[in-house]
Amino acid sequence: MTNERIDHIEERLAWFERHVAEQDKEMLDLAKRLDRTQAELRLLRERAASAEVATPTSPAEDRPPHY
Repeated sequence: MTNERIDHIEERLAWFERHVAEQDKEMLDLAKRLDRTQAELRLLRERAASAEVATPTSPAEDRPPHY
C-alpha cells in the first residue's frame, strides 16, 4: 500500500473514532435526560394519585358552596 492510501485510511479511522466518541457522549446525555424524565413522570403520577384520593366522590360535593 502506498503512503497516501495509508494516510487516507488513518484519517478515516481518526474520523470514525471521534464520531464514536461523540455518539457515546450523546447517548450518555440522552440516558440522563430519560432518567430525569422518568423520575418526573413518577412524581407526577404520585401527585395525580394523591389528588384523586383527596377529591370528592359524590356529585353533591362537586357543586360550589353557593348552590
